[in-house]
Amino acid sequence: MTTDRDLGFTPVYRLREMIGSKEISPVELMESHLRRADELDPKLGIFINRMSEQAMDAARTAEAAVMRGEQLGPLHGIPVPVKDTDAVAGVPFTHGSLPHKEAIAAEDSIPVIRIKAAGGIVTGKTNAPENGYAGTTENRLGPPARNPWNPETTPGGSSGGSASAVASGLASYATGGDGGGSIRIPSGFSGIYGIKATQGRVIRATTGRSSYSIMNNSTAGPLTRTVRDAAMALALGSGHQPAAEYGTLTDDVPDFVGALGNGVKGLKIGWTSDMGGNPVDPEVVDVAEKAAKTLEELGANVETIDFNPSDYEEVFWSFFDYFCIKGLDAYHDDWKNHRDELSDYFGDCMDHANSLPAVRMWQILGNIGWYRNYTTEFFGDYDLLLSPSLAVPAFKIGEQPEEIGGKRVPHRLWGFTPFTYLFNLTGNPAASVPAGFSSAGLPIGLQIIGDMKDEVTVLAASAALEEARPWADKRPPVS
Repeated sequence: MTTDRDLGFTPVYRLREMIGSKEISPVELMESHLRRADELDPKLGIFINRMSEQAMDAARTAEAAVMRGEQLGPLHGIPVPVKDTDAVAGVPFTHGSLPHKEAIAAEDSIPVIRIKAAGGIVTGKTNAPENGYAGTTENRLGPPARNPWNPETTPGGSSGGSASAVASGLASYATGGDGGGSIRIPSGFSGIYGIKATQGRVIRATTGRSSYSIMNNSTAGPLTRTVRDAAMALALGSGHQPAAEYGTLTDDVPDFVGALGNGVKGLKIGWTSDMGGNPVDPEVVDVAEKAAKTLEELGANVETIDFNPSDYEEVFWSFFDYFCIKGLDAYHDDWKNHRDELSDYFGDCMDHANSLPAVRMWQILGNIGWYRNYTTEFFGDYDLLLSPSLAVPAFKIGEQPEEIGGKRVPHRLWGFTPFTYLFNLTGNPAASVPAGFSSAGLPIGLQIIGDMKDEVTVLAASAALEEARPWADKRPPVS
């Protein structure tokens, strides 16, 4: 007999097969999902707002379509939790921000429109830090998101509620957004798969208060347990749409699912343990490097390299503060009129943004061009770049490390994640792949970075690692 827990850990592609063959109905699947949400959400802080009644209505409609023999989309009847930085019409749209706890979205964002068009059913808005602005998931609206491998620890952020949903087996696919690592960070901490596509590949428009960078460094994307599910979801979200905010690539969408069997034989891959001397836990290096060497066993040429784009941390955070916060009128209004209601980390970043002179921004834009050139030159010689996803395994909520590997971190709020945000500046595709576990039983991730527009190679390497070192069958204690 298939249990609710078994269904929660069943990949999207298999659930879709079961619905198409009438092995399970959308209503039965949704009832199972909602029972799981009743059990897991109080323990893990997955949702800011649940949509149980709307989801059940949609499941009944989906079931009727199956019974009529209609053509079904690739997500038909599948429960999909959506991060609360994407709008769902008629549903609270808080961005994890207390001043906006009563805000209601007037219309669906484009990513949500695409999920619904594919038959997916939104079951709730997942927990996020205020305006997506932290690598962990705490806000002033309610409890923090927690890591199902150890609920005392963070699942990461900013897509932390979505990561908890997937890692705990509540859902096989949940949405995220990545402006500095917000898909890869929680994937790394939570032992799941997450991919950030090339800048402009995925439609990023949203309605109302946008949490996405006005300088186009953020992208929506999937968090899943299998690479195949991620490839499918990435294909659904990709493709040019003229109405999209900040524009999208006009290229044809590659065959992401078809690329999964390409393997890595003959690829030239660079491995860096610290990306220019960043503090890293030695246990993280050991686990991630072993995963990197697996690709060598599969036929790739993996070299230890000196990848050292210096001083990108200060450049990124000044850029992010100034353009993503000061540049958005809604956030500036919050800072002026609701400063006492803001989370400490968000208020402090707004303070910093308002102290930055415009001339520094011109200097930073020049630095970004240099980083893009540096990375482009690297990919002239290599097919992929590998690094740890994060500098440490998950830590206790509210206890960001001040020292890692015997070194003081340069930025306490973000020092645990020095490897992700460079590739939001450069625009390169990057994924976090489960690599193994720490001695305390917490997940450790390997980051795989590709050349611009080359998600295909990132996905192929991810799938090769998944086959050689399977992870989707591993279930955390809270599941």
